[in-house]
Amino acid sequence: MAEEVTGDWVRGVFEQVKNWGKWGEADERGALNYIDDKKRAAAATLIRDGAAISCALDFPVDPSANNPHPAQHMMVVAGDACCDPRAPGLEMTMDFIGIAFHGMASSHIDALCHVLVDGKMYNGFPAGEVLSTGARKGSVMAASDGITGRGVLLDISRLRGGPWLEPTDRIQPEDLEAAEAEQGLEVEEGDILLINTGRHAREAKFGPWSPMEVGLAGLDPRCLPFLHERRIAVLGSDGIHDAMPGYGLENWPVPIHQVCLVAMGVHLLDNLELRVLADACAERKRWEFFFSVAPLRVAGGTGSPVNPIAIF
Repeated sequence: MAEEVTGDWVRGVFEQVKNWGKWGEADERGALNYIDDKKRAAAATLIRDGAAISCALDFPVDPSANNPHPAQHMMVVAGDACCDPRAPGLEMTMDFIGIAFHGMASSHIDALCHVLVDGKMYNGFPAGEVLSTGARKGSVMAASDGITGRGVLLDISRLRGGPWLEPTDRIQPEDLEAAEAEQGLEVEEGDILLINTGRHAREAKFGPWSPMEVGLAGLDPRCLPFLHERRIAVLGSDGIHDAMPGYGLENWPVPIHQVCLVAMGVHLLDNLELRVLADACAERKRWEFFFSVAPLRVAGGTGSPVNPIAIF
């Protein structure tokens, strides 16, 4: 019989999987430390045919049930007024973008300061280190040189025989292990682990929906020990990892975020677009690839929009 997941159970897992101090008391990189130069070089050998695939959604400017605060994209100079009177002969166009990227519509990375537990972020840094001017600890600058390494896709929707999981579905650790066996690989130390639920295939058929009202497939908290034991460096998904509207656990509304970011120091990639990648993996019968993530260098940032790239 599976263990009952309670708030006390999650608290126990939180304490068991803590990586605080593992890489020193001043460390702000967390599980990114699992990716060293040797692992990056080994990941580069996975490039064979050179096909490159974006794993990002388009810039989310259209309001929808899961995008109540759309990103801004507006023209500063358009083609109907492209001549600059200060420089005769110069014709150009310019635009402006702005985005509140945390949420359920933008492909982004969560920095380790994004979520706190008991007033502390990863490695025990206090909430007071995040000021009105930005984070002094645990910011996205921990990934300022980019994140590159071995990407692994566990295609759970394919494993379960459908193009998508239903919004009320929960992924169990047994599903992760079964996907490994089905796909002929094992998640290893330093991997960038991506989990496909088929969210955007479902959205393409039925349109956007409100995850807080209808639900959103995600990981059961019982998956947390698996993620810790495999020593993943980064966790990504086409959802937000946590199932919505939640688990009903007191003080643990988003346990995957809370335990991964705060206890383990695992950066999260939310709202990825994994349909093309999943098809490419199935076509090649290969679910490992070179993977690159380049966050914006935002000093004090709690995360960043990203356009991750998988290369076969």
